[in-house]
Amino acid sequence: MGSGKMRAFLLIVVLFAGCGNMNDLNPSGSDKRPPEQPGTVGPAVGQNAPNFTLFDTLGNNFTLSSVIPSNQGVVLYFAMEWCPICEGHLDNLRTSVIPAFPNVRFYVVDYTCASVAEALSWEVAAGYTGSGFIVLADTQQSVLNLYQATMGTTVVMDKNGVVRMNEDYKDGTRLQAILANLP
Repeated sequence: MGSGKMRAFLLIVVLFAGCGNMNDLNPSGSDKRPPEQPGTVGPAVGQNAPNFTLFDTLGNNFTLSSVIPSNQGVVLYFAMEWCPICEGHLDNLRTSVIPAFPNVRFYVVDYTCASVAEALSWEVAAGYTGSGFIVLADTQQSVLNLYQATMGTTVVMDKNGVVRMNEDYKDGTRLQAILANLP
């Protein structure tokens, strides 16, 4: 075996050696993380939602704990400015999800704009003014980090402030099922 082939072979051996037990190459798809303790604060399903305050695009203070008890639920959707995937998700939310759940409040957390004015500019340019959701400007990405979110993450909290969903948005089917079963 030539030296190049030997190096490639050794590299493959080293890579596979770090994989541990390779007997199960068909994952179950089930979540193997330990369940979070109810009553603790955190972004995981079953935990109490971490509180935060941000400005909306009109410059109003928005505090999560002030809107949770007055609604059946709260949805946060984390979006990047000018993201075509996010815009597709938001259009789906606007046309298919929001009308079906009038007692749930929907918020878009824009975590890429550097200011409230820039977030407002994006909201207007994208046609989201009066759309059924309020855009919040997370200019320091504090809420993004607090909820361990990324582009397209959707978080649902019930009226008691318990996180019921924290995952990437897909087609809205799972989100609608969670919202339909809120206490």
